[in-house]
Amino acid sequence: MVSQITQGIKISVLTTFEGTYFKNHKIHFAFSYEITIENHSKDSVQLTSRHWEIFDSLNDIEIVDGEGVVGKKPVLKPGEAHTYSSGCLLSSPFGSMSGYFNMINFTSTKKFQVIVPSFRLSAPFALN
Repeated sequence: MVSQITQGIKISVLTTFEGTYFKNHKIHFAFSYEITIENHSKDSVQLTSRHWEIFDSLNDIEIVDGEGVVGKKPVLKPGEAHTYSSGCLLSSPFGSMSGYFNMINFTSTKKFQVIVPSFRLSAPFALN
């Protein structure tokens, strides 16, 4: 598990290799990840959007931007946490993801970014 705190918001990521799948006559390596967002600040905040940079060792970096996370824009009061799961398919057994969440502080009405620490996606059978 990797974790990082930005402006009082802690992001923790746990990854799992799910297996291989054939899609469009090509093998893909499936990974899931669980992200926990914890509000350690004194203000209520809301996640509004996300930005991902997905590195696949056999492809170019893929950039993904979108509203919320898995269809939600969670509001976190001080001390609250939100956990969600998602996943991605890679062309190789090795890759990584990193990015950030765009958030708004309800007290100051200021927008800010919370860093999602880089996390590895690696199939256990491919490791020495």
